[in-house]
Amino acid sequence: MELTPDRLGAHLAGGALRPAYLVAGSEPLLVLEAADAIRGAARGQGIVEREVFEAEGNQREPDWNALSATLGAPSLFASRRLVEVRLPTGKPGKEGAKLIEDFCEAPPPDVTLLVTAGEWSKAHAGKWSDAIARIGALVVAWPVKPHELPGWIERRLRERGLRAGHDAVQRLAERVEGNLLAAAQEIDKLKLLADGAPLDAARMDELVADSARYDVFRLLDAALNGRTAQVPRMLAGMRAEGEAVPALLGMVVRELQATAALARVQARGGNLAGEFKAQRIWDSKQAMYRRALQRHPAPRWERFVAEAGRVDRIAKGRDRAGEDPGDAWLALERLLLAVADAKAKALVA
Repeated sequence: MELTPDRLGAHLAGGALRPAYLVAGSEPLLVLEAADAIRGAARGQGIVEREVFEAEGNQREPDWNALSATLGAPSLFASRRLVEVRLPTGKPGKEGAKLIEDFCEAPPPDVTLLVTAGEWSKAHAGKWSDAIARIGALVVAWPVKPHELPGWIERRLRERGLRAGHDAVQRLAERVEGNLLAAAQEIDKLKLLADGAPLDAARMDELVADSARYDVFRLLDAALNGRTAQVPRMLAGMRAEGEAVPALLGMVVRELQATAALARVQARGGNLAGEFKAQRIWDSKQAMYRRALQRHPAPRWERFVAEAGRVDRIAKGRDRAGEDPGDAWLALERLLLAVADAKAKALVA
């Protein structure tokens, strides 16, 4: 069975959980919400024991031997349990694929298997994903295309009990620049502020107020997600609105330092999950950082942090004594484009 995230809720409300689910896609919000819906359905059906397996350190795959032992062992604390496997790359490898196929051939009655993948395309599919779809469900969160975003926003507004005109929906779509997490956050805020009144474009503008802190989060998400087309456009908009580079750099440096710390841990084979916790990075954003870490080695992230310091000096006119310091906005754009694009190495030596 193959489902869209929109149809998953109806499926889960229809009866007992199936033995296995695969939730995959490059839209972190949709993957997270679909997986959360399955976890919620499991709790509603009395499944309280949950085990999670994911890659640690510089490993690209979970510990398959440990997973095999878990799947073959009886539950210690409950009659049923949810076993999660997280695949940031969307590929289990030969050993993992065989283990999943074997599980699907004869699923234990006390286990529901939930596999989540941060990337997905036809190249990721195989006998292992077909096996999950045969006994359970494959839920693919395909990227929301620009022309689909207003419809997605309108549906989510309705689900939250909000009414908005076409112009208001379009205005919000333009503001979030394709960032579903940002759209979801704004809609949750609107639910608190709208007081049940219908939203027109003017009211939307009033409630979705511009904020440098909010805009820099969107900018950094675009860079870390590799969305090179959005970075210059968003920077140009922020510059036109009168933002100042030094006001943005605090958050830029903080995010680059956090990613550099993650890269150092990954390079030495350390506990990446523990570093995510130490950096206070939510589960919903970890896939974004993992994708960014795949684009650049640890030394380059250190260079990005140093380059951010140089951008700050340019912005304050202190980069070269007695010389024109250059355009801080251009320097910031070049830095963030280098973060977004693995092929843009020439931008930051």
